[in-house]
Amino acid sequence: MTIRRVPELSTERFTLRPLQESDCAALYSTLSDTDQCRFLTRPAFASEEELWGWLADPTWNGRTWIAEDGEGQVAARFVSVPAHEEGVEEIGYITCAHRQREGVARECTEALVRHLFETDGLRKITAEVDAENSASIRLLGSLGFTREAYFREHETTHIGLRDVMMYGLLAKDFLAPNEPVKFGRRP
Repeated sequence: MTIRRVPELSTERFTLRPLQESDCAALYSTLSDTDQCRFLTRPAFASEEELWGWLADPTWNGRTWIAEDGEGQVAARFVSVPAHEEGVEEIGYITCAHRQREGVARECTEALVRHLFETDGLRKITAEVDAENSASIRLLGSLGFTREAYFREHETTHIGLRDVMMYGLLAKDFLAPNEPVKFGRRP
């Protein structure tokens, strides 16, 4: 498997950088909380070792960015994973519990989406969302994602059988009309 480059990205308040083992401790308080993990496909983590095994799984083909603020404090995790064909990737995100409702996910997801379209040359970005995850649905809508599918009783997770919605965003709908779309540029 080819390791995909995770470039550093910047927003007004955050730096998005590659995952480091020391990030595990900062993410653990959120990812060990049952309520915070409600919409993950797996239950909360029982130990930092278990979490690190999941975060650093060498067989996973996605990329991880960690958002940290100006003081170096971890605020969130963002991922991008190749989808069903070249030029399409799925994104995901989780904001640390103590940083929720501060606009972290909005600011950093927008920066990631812009990077994936402008630098990686993607034509489409998707996101799979539990139908009851209203915060994520609002976030995606605010960035211009469109609900493309609603799958009833689609996936069984640690909380049972779930309805799932698929959202998509095309590069041509996200980028300003004067910004060229350059597909196929990958590091």
